[in-house]
Formats: sequence, structure tokens, C-alpha cells
Amino acid sequence: MASVFTKIINGDIPCYKVAENGDFFAFLDISPNTKGHTLCVPKKEVDKLFDLDEVTYNGLMSFSRQVALALKKVVSCDRIGLSVIGLEVPHVHVHLIPLNFMDDARFIHKASLSPEEFQELAKAIYVEYRKL
Repeated sequence: MASVFTKIINGDIPCYKVAENGDFFAFLDISPNTKGHTLCVPKKEVDKLFDLDEVTYNGLMSFSRQVALALKKVVSCDRIGLSVIGLEVPHVHVHLIPLNFMDDARFIHKASLSPEEFQELAKAIYVEYRKL
């Protein structure tokens, strides 16, 4: 059965897409730690990070870096944190989290954004990503 992320990639579930290429897809987390919290996923559904073949693994890291650079231009923060945990969805995903404090990375506090704010943010990140 397809993961929720595969359903998002296929357009079966709506999302706030911020970047995409032939192999990878990035979208805003709808339960973000902070404004701009983004998920980067390979289009190929694989459960665990280290089960990715080396080319896909390196490609995901490169794609995530590009998205992080775009995100940093849009969201005011000290840095963009990266986390790969992968317990909640059986599809490899990289969390890019704008950080100002260590607690921003702990998945205990959640930011609240309206659908309009999500949409504007996604569009702004997408524009910056396309410039890279």
C-alpha cells in the first residue's frame, strides 16, 4: 500500500509543494515545529534512509540542501536544521526545520499557520528554489 507521502507526490492528497525535480519532492509539514518546516522525500518509496541506494541517498541530500538554501532566504532564522527520524511514515523523509533555539528541533512545540500563510510560504520558497 502506498505511503501517505507517495499519495502526496501522486497528487492524491493535497500539499503545499515547495520544490520538485525528477526524483525528489519537497512540501511544507502541516504540523510544523516552526514556520517553514519542510519535508524532502524521494519519489521512490523506500522505508529507511540507509536502504536507499547510494545515488538516491546522495541525490536526496543534495536536493535537501537546495531546498534548505531557498528556505533560509524566505524564513528568518539562525539556521536550518536537518533531521532524519522516519518512524512516523514508512517513506524516507528529511525534515528541514528553521531553528532559532534547540527546542525548535524537538518536535514538542508546533507552529500554527493559516491555509493562506502556508500557501504564501510555499510559493515564496518555490520561487527561491527555482532561482538556484
